[in-house]
Formats: sequence, C-alpha cells, structure tokens
Amino acid sequence: MIHMRYHMNMNAYQKEQIEALKMVVHHLKQRTDAERLALLETVQEYLDFRRRVDLFLELNFSRVCTLNCFQSRRSACCSRDGIITFFADVVVNVLTSTHPEIASLLDVLEAPHEGSKCVYLGRQGCLWQVKPIVCQMFLCEAAAREVFEQNPEAGKQWKALQDESRRFKWPDRPVLFDALEKYFLDAGFASTLMYLHTSPGLIRVKKKAGL
Repeated sequence: MIHMRYHMNMNAYQKEQIEALKMVVHHLKQRTDAERLALLETVQEYLDFRRRVDLFLELNFSRVCTLNCFQSRRSACCSRDGIITFFADVVVNVLTSTHPEIASLLDVLEAPHEGSKCVYLGRQGCLWQVKPIVCQMFLCEAAAREVFEQNPEAGKQWKALQDESRRFKWPDRPVLFDALEKYFLDAGFASTLMYLHTSPGLIRVKKKAGL
C-alpha cells in the first residue's frame, strides 16, 4: 500500500480523492506499455458512450447551461465536496490524461480549498478529461424542463442514454466499473471510492444477480 502524506489544510474529501488518484497513477506507472494499452482497450466502449453523451449535451444543453449557470456564476451543479466519484472514474480519467493534466488535479487537491465550488472546477470548467459519470449524467430540473418541453424527442434520447449508463456502473450484471475495481483490488490496492465492493446496497445488487 502506498504511504500517503497530506497537507495540513486538506479536508477529508481532498484526502480521499488524492489517495485514489495517486494509487492509480502509481500502479499504472509500474505497468508496461502493453499492459496499459490493454487496460485502455477495456474502456473503449465506455469512452464511445461518453463521446455520444458529450455530443448530446453540446447539441441540446450548451446554450441553456452556459447562459443560466456559467455566465451568471450561480450554478449549484458543482458544489463544494459534493461530487461523487467512483474509483473507476479515476482510472478512466488517468488512462486518458496527460502528465500535465494529472499534475493539475494533484495541485488543486493538495492546495487549501475555500469557497462553495467543487475543488475540480477551474476557470475553464472541469479539470477532468473524462468527468465522473455522476456529473456527466446530471441535469438540473430547470434545464431539463426547458429543453425537453420544447423537444420531447431529446427527452427520449436522454432516457435511453441514462439507461445505457447503467450498463457500465450498475452491477446487476458484469459491468466495467466493477471490473476496474477488481483489477486494482487484485493488485493489492483498496480505496473508499470502490463503491461496487464496499457499498452494502451495491453488494446486495451483485448478490441478487449471482455475482
């Protein structure tokens, strides 16, 4: 297990996040190029799904969300210490990030965090390259109502994307998020973000599914 050193001013959320991030970075550095590429290959279907979600949101919500939240600076979507991240989110993001991009995450996690916004929210938006799935699939009621009342077909498309997202993270069948957690557990790592192996509710879902 990696020994973690924390700055005095880091809060519990930052410590939990940085522990998982450093764990993933450390382990992947020890792997060969072929091993890292093989792991990246296992997440390609998920990355394709995320690209389709990005396109949907850009086409349908970019104007609404930019006007109502980012320009007015009143968004509650990215609130302080309120962003749920799965361990698999961390793995996917590290696999798709450059060294400078990972360094930026480490910098903000190690710095004292004040204010009401998410620690990962920078001036240009989210610092993650592949945002946590909970963030990606969140639409506030006001934005959803404005868009879907005008375009019911978009509402149907969003419902289909929500259902598809479960194929990667809801363990009523073999899913990617569970497999990524197991990959690191088998390598001797453990994290409080490994919800598919630590959450009583998700463990019950897996047990009921015979997994």
